[in-house]
Order: sequence, then C-alpha cells, then structure tokens
Amino acid sequence: MSSPDTSEHGASAHAPADAVEAIVPMIPMVLPIVGGVLIFLLAFIAVYMA
Repeated sequence: MSSPDTSEHGASAHAPADAVEAIVPMIPMVLPIVGGVLIFLLAFIAVYMA
C-alpha cells in the first residue's frame, strides 16, 4: 500500500479515451476560423462565377 501502482493512471492521463474528447476543447477556436475560411471561399466562387 505504500507504493500504489501508477502505471494504469499514468497511461490514461497522457492519452485521451476518445478522439472526440481530444477535439472538443479546440472547438471554440477552430469553428470561427473554419467558418471564416468557408465564407471567404464561397464569396470567391460567387465573384468568379459572376
């Protein structure tokens, strides 16, 4: 009991359990950037087609 087995806890602390859990914290930063790029591309296509 004086030395607990930390191999199980150490492995779970470094790797996320799911790929979605790794991406969720970045959504507030990535979503506006991707939205801005998408709007720019759509505007460029509209001007090119006109």
